[in-house]
Amino acid sequence: MIIRNLFSVVLICLLALFTGSNSFAQNTSEDDSTITFPFSYFAEYEPLTVNDMLDRLPGIDLILQGSNSSSSFGGAARGLGASSPILIDGKRMAGKANEARSQLDRISADQVTRIEIIRGTSSDLDVQNTGQVVNIVLREAQSRSSITSEVNATYDTDGNTEPGGSLAYSGQSGRLTYLLSGSLKSGYRHTESVEHSLNGDFSRNDSRDQDRYSDQKTYSLNANLAYDLGDRDRIAFNALYNESDPPQRVFRTITDLNPAIPLVTFEREAIPATSEDWEFGGDYAHGFGNGSRLKFLFIVNEKDNHVTRERFISTPLEPVESKTLFLDTSSLYKERIIRSSYTLNLASGQGIELGVEAAQTIQDSGLHLGLPTPGPGSAEVGGLTPIPLPNAFSTVEEIRYEPFAIHNWQINARMSLESSLVAEYSEIEQTGDVNNTRDFAFIKPKFDFRFDINSAMQFKSSLEKVVSQLSFADFSRATNERDDDQDTVAGNPQLDPEESWQAEVGFDYRLPNDGGALNASYFYYLYDNKIGKIDISPSATELVSTNGNVSSAAAYGLITNASVRLGFLGLPTALVTASLTIQESEFHRDPLAPMEHGFPPFDRGGYRFGFRHDVQSLSLNYGLNYFGRISGNRIMFDIDNRVDYVVPSNLSAFVEKVGFAGLTYRLEANNLEDGIFCGDRRRYSGYIRDDVLKEYEYNCTRTGRQYSFKVRGTF
Repeated sequence: MIIRNLFSVVLICLLALFTGSNSFAQNTSEDDSTITFPFSYFAEYEPLTVNDMLDRLPGIDLILQGSNSSSSFGGAARGLGASSPILIDGKRMAGKANEARSQLDRISADQVTRIEIIRGTSSDLDVQNTGQVVNIVLREAQSRSSITSEVNATYDTDGNTEPGGSLAYSGQSGRLTYLLSGSLKSGYRHTESVEHSLNGDFSRNDSRDQDRYSDQKTYSLNANLAYDLGDRDRIAFNALYNESDPPQRVFRTITDLNPAIPLVTFEREAIPATSEDWEFGGDYAHGFGNGSRLKFLFIVNEKDNHVTRERFISTPLEPVESKTLFLDTSSLYKERIIRSSYTLNLASGQGIELGVEAAQTIQDSGLHLGLPTPGPGSAEVGGLTPIPLPNAFSTVEEIRYEPFAIHNWQINARMSLESSLVAEYSEIEQTGDVNNTRDFAFIKPKFDFRFDINSAMQFKSSLEKVVSQLSFADFSRATNERDDDQDTVAGNPQLDPEESWQAEVGFDYRLPNDGGALNASYFYYLYDNKIGKIDISPSATELVSTNGNVSSAAAYGLITNASVRLGFLGLPTALVTASLTIQESEFHRDPLAPMEHGFPPFDRGGYRFGFRHDVQSLSLNYGLNYFGRISGNRIMFDIDNRVDYVVPSNLSAFVEKVGFAGLTYRLEANNLEDGIFCGDRRRYSGYIRDDVLKEYEYNCTRTGRQYSFKVRGTF
């Protein structure tokens, strides 16, 4: 009822804007698809960083949220690509983890000249404009510098308090522009879970009470340097280093309800872990006298993770713990990427970019399992008996080449067409317990058409062939994070990339006089080789599944967004945002599942409502955000079980004020509804399609409310 009323308010606001007078007219030219916000536009809000400035722009969330498409099971982003939603001084940053968006809280607002929202496509852009691009234009000065700092503390309702903070030094000295920063972030989380289980005949089976503590602290160092070698040459470097030790502790109380007298067992898990990653990238650009440009970018990165999981059990009658599980996993992921291109003007209103991207991706993984079975123990597995597992140690290497051509055509003052063609050639080699080599070749066209109906409204449509980046962790045996009853899952050395045709059409409308922004788009994605669960059982009595290519599939939906200033209600500095996504997905054929079903992340959809109000007379702003999911179609199928999820809504709020010593003080509250994440799992005797229920589990998890206090300043 609350959400329904909130959306009613938004609709009334939109109706008032559409039917209101023309006093809100915005001064933009008919042929200008770029909207400019000078620094003076933000001055009354007293922003500290670039993010503070962006928060005041209607519709900015839509621009930064990115595409809806997603590879199943968390495949990484593929290479560098040609697009980025953020530019700084018209340039993209040669980074993946260390990309421009992550820098926005580190650049002080007083170094910004203007912010541009670019709605058109052009060869003059440093990237392909897949939606809208935000360009942050910094001040030009012989010498400027500033320090941006933050100190924070986060309090959880279980009584735990964690400190954090960041420090950034940025500026310009002659031809050199620099940004140096460091931060400490806390990832503490305490989740409480309760699970009740029934046998197949619906008699009581057991109950489980669990507390999981994750205590992660991440230390980060970041550097960005850019130097203008001359009027036509620019070189830039950026570097990132993260280090964390994300240990976990788990405590379970399991009550077996099958005997006449219930039996209680205590389980404890110690899960020490280490994580380290770094990235180094650079780019060089040269402009020729005829307007042509040469660009070269490179990235080198590495992620090293190591997790050990040990389980101990005890009972009230035998309080001395005994070890029942040792599971050690390691993963080393490395990328080496280079991209070079040459851009030239073909004719008036036409330009073309020709280039090539090459990448080497390597994943080293290993898994040790120890169980208390008969046999000699080993210190390598915590004193338990080593259990040999197939495909537990492997190295997967991909070598990929992508020659590409991108053509921009400004058909007339109101229409533009951007088309591209990418040829992908790759070889994936797996060595170790399994040795396998495969070659792939794909042709990936893309078309993006824009039509400016007028200075405020734009129609856009796109069609693209997409090839997903495989998660190389799926090639070898890995730990199972979704099911406590199954410690590991088998790998699949024969996994192929998903292919899809992705079509989108939409309208963008900027309300007059900076009154807000409206957007609606429809998408349809048609997949081939969609990844799901496949049967690799050695026998009819020993069922085993793994991730594999199942069949074709489809996803489609409608996305609507509104971001409206309440000036017509006398609150010109109040901003209301709302969004609604309605979507559906389906496998065309899944031999393991007994019913038609979808796939993540395309469930029924979701909705979001936000409110922000700046009170300049008090140097104060406050707001709230509400997010919810539409129930249904969040089902995960396996060979002998299925899980249905219900995702809770989330209400967060904040209040921020510029106060003593010119510092900004901010109080945030998250998960104010203390939402509960619930799911039920049905386990079957034999195949799920045989529908012989063995066990029914119902589980609910809560994380509690969280409060943060932050003090920020620029010097």
